Amino acid sequence: MSPDPSIPAAPPPVSQGVREGNEGLVCLTEPAGAKVRALIERDRQGDFLRVAITGGGCNGLSYKLRFTPEPKRGDILVRTAGAAVLVDVRTALYLKGTRIDYSDRMIGGGFKFTNPNAKASCSCGESFNV
Repeated sequence: MSPDPSIPAAPPPVSQGVREGNEGLVCLTEPAGAKVRALIERDRQGDFLRVAITGGGCNGLSYKLRFTPEPKRGDILVRTAGAAVLVDVRTALYLKGTRIDYSDRMIGGGFKFTNPNAKASCSCGESFNV
């Protein structure tokens, strides 16, 4: 029997060289946390969600989400909405105060970022500039 994805699992342990952060850096809404937990349970690609910002997209910077089995030295770990989110130090500069929501609507659904540091973003919400 699979665990109920609406019930947060025990958080993964923190390894050396990883700092604990808080939801002032990044926070998941409850729907986003539930989706992340369900994806972790289904795909088993890793217990951590890595949020990164890379160059690209129509506005210069893009959000990237992926699952990873373990943190890297220097990562910041934020426990939010029952999920363990990893952010590297460079990304943290652009991400501070970001809220990630999730919608399962057929049109316009998926993960949505509300980033107070973004000066402009594209209509799809997947790229921005500062």
